[in-house]
Amino acid sequence: MTEEGVLVGQAAVDELLHVLDLDRTGEMSFRGMSPSVGPQRVFGGQVAGQALVAAGRTVDPERLVHSLHGYFVRPGDPTEPIVYDVENIRDGRSFSVRRAVARQHDKPIFFMSASFQVVEEGLDHHAPAPLDVPGPDEVPTMVDRLGRYPERLGIWSIIPRPIDVRYVGEPGWVRPGDRPAEPKQRVWMRIDGKLPDDPLLHACALTYASDLTLLDSVLSVHGEVWGPGGVVGASLDHALWFHRPFRADEWFLYDCWSPSASGSRGLATGRMLTTDGRHIASAVQEGLLRRVGG
Repeated sequence: MTEEGVLVGQAAVDELLHVLDLDRTGEMSFRGMSPSVGPQRVFGGQVAGQALVAAGRTVDPERLVHSLHGYFVRPGDPTEPIVYDVENIRDGRSFSVRRAVARQHDKPIFFMSASFQVVEEGLDHHAPAPLDVPGPDEVPTMVDRLGRYPERLGIWSIIPRPIDVRYVGEPGWVRPGDRPAEPKQRVWMRIDGKLPDDPLLHACALTYASDLTLLDSVLSVHGEVWGPGGVVGASLDHALWFHRPFRADEWFLYDCWSPSASGSRGLATGRMLTTDGRHIASAVQEGLLRRVGG
């Protein structure tokens, strides 16, 4: 399925699955590629998702990932393969911990620690979901949004779109002055097709999605936008916790806000909730944010 030459729907999902399907080059080493069409540097969600694939493939599949913490240290080159080396930090009775380092040109571009746990029962609670959020079918699609701002399309006009993204408020890429200041950035998301029934793959897809709009919440506080007349940015670090079973190809609300911004850095946090209000994951990210001219 294409939309004016852009991969969307299941075709784009299949491309994402291909990107996440790493080649195994050794017992603890893997190699990944970037999409054939993409931005000038590797998307952070891609390298984090691939690193989780690498780490997860060295762990007993009965142990599910419950958290990851990563640092982006260099821009990735999308024209070059990415080598992932995994270190076995510990295999205990209940938990396994791995460290994965992504390298290009013999230099690290990203490193991540991830922890995996056997399924256990215990205390169970979560904060209630927000009550004032329209459902995914009640807010504009990405195509509707993009149609209003053809001059702001940028990379969106050519890259595959495997994730159905529907902003509840104004996105961060509208024209300067078109975005009101808001304390929250809320976005409905789902993989725009069908994924295999592999919990690790769904966790990797959610990791990929978690980097798409999180820093928007920093700009949202100030009514700022990305690009000319606004701000440029890059992810510095990223943390993600998985709380409950989920499917990344079903709708979830990414409810994000920013508790602080200073020193050209912004901190953003978000929680992901299913349509029936289950809290499935939480994310925290700090990003570099700098003003640019018009």
